[in-house]
Amino acid sequence: MEAEEGSCCRCCCSFIFTLGLTALFMWLNLKPSNPVYSIENFDVFALNKTANNSIYYKNNHTIRYDFKLNNKENKDKGVYYDALNLTFYYFDALNLSLANKTLLGNDTITPFYQGHGKNTHRIRTIDARGVKWENATATTSFFRVELNTTVRFKIVFWKTKRRHRFGLFADLHVDEQGILIKRKKKGVKFRSGARNSKCCNFHFLGILGILTFILLW
Repeated sequence: MEAEEGSCCRCCCSFIFTLGLTALFMWLNLKPSNPVYSIENFDVFALNKTANNSIYYKNNHTIRYDFKLNNKENKDKGVYYDALNLTFYYFDALNLSLANKTLLGNDTITPFYQGHGKNTHRIRTIDARGVKWENATATTSFFRVELNTTVRFKIVFWKTKRRHRFGLFADLHVDEQGILIKRKKKGVKFRSGARNSKCCNFHFLGILGILTFILLW
């Protein structure tokens, strides 16, 4: 009788363990990865001190930028973007504190859908006002771009109802030709000061490991 009860208990534990593993694998497979945003190019024409027609460039307040949205991590999940709002700031080279940033302008990219495993570029311009570019004498100029948007994911045939909000920023360094300074020809990624959400995955795995040990013990 005791043997039968022990066998039944082991079967129940085995079933619970298998069910837990199945739920984990399904969760990991269906859980989407966040898109990666970056500035690939950033041209400030007014800062081009080496141009032949320097007068033209000083009077040209246009900033042209290449905004990249990388959804390569989601092999089978698309992304529905709401409006993407980008705000541009300039820092005085002598004072790089956040309180000293000057608003240059805003740009809004209209909502769109990005397929799974895709990269998307938006090459756009803004008319940057509020800065006397002729006073920018440093060889390196500093900018910040802030991004605010919400997204939903398309998983297989259904679209998530919950919107994921992103509030990110990218700090840019521009040389005396008004061109973005990049490392190893790579763009500058947007980042957040918030705690990395991946830690939740490790907590979940840790709890599952403890439960597995208890069941097998």
